[in-house]
Amino acid sequence: MTEILGPLVTFAVATSITPGPNNIMLTASGANFGFRRTVPHMLGIAIGFTIMVATIGLGLSEIFERFPVIHELLRYGGAAYLLYLAYRIATAAPTTSDAARPVGRPLTFLQAALFQWLNPKSWMMAVGAISTYTTAGGDLMLESVTIALIFGAIGLPAVALWAALGVAIGRLLQTRWALRAFNIAMALLLVASLALMFV
Repeated sequence: MTEILGPLVTFAVATSITPGPNNIMLTASGANFGFRRTVPHMLGIAIGFTIMVATIGLGLSEIFERFPVIHELLRYGGAAYLLYLAYRIATAAPTTSDAARPVGRPLTFLQAALFQWLNPKSWMMAVGAISTYTTAGGDLMLESVTIALIFGAIGLPAVALWAALGVAIGRLLQTRWALRAFNIAMALLLVASLALMFV
């Protein structure tokens, strides 16, 4: 396992830091609600994805191979939920004060953790990591847990960076129309990321 740690870390960094549904939603949340209120969302992603990777490595992928309809249901359920989240972002209503943030609330820890199971990019990352970085005849449990922990360690700073980017953008958006335009742009990016996952 030690010989693949370098490539695994590179893969984890590249996939965790690049734009995708989680990072787009975090940027929007940071801009709309600030960093502190986005922390549960960030932790939900980091911990939820870590658990997802470990679970897939410990046998869930076998269930999906036997019953592909379950995977398809999750895939389309995730697409529907992403569209709902895009709608929520696009219609986040600013308060009456131009400098104020929207009245809504960010995703909770549990919502963000459960979302990992519906997120097409999370599935791609988790299955890709488990299938590529576990070894034939190796200790699958140890390798799966190691891969999951590496993703958890890299994922938290990555999501924090996207939330902080959102906070910085939010400071520039001091009018209702600017915040509304930003939210619509983030919603469109979220829909575009979904389209790319299905192509």
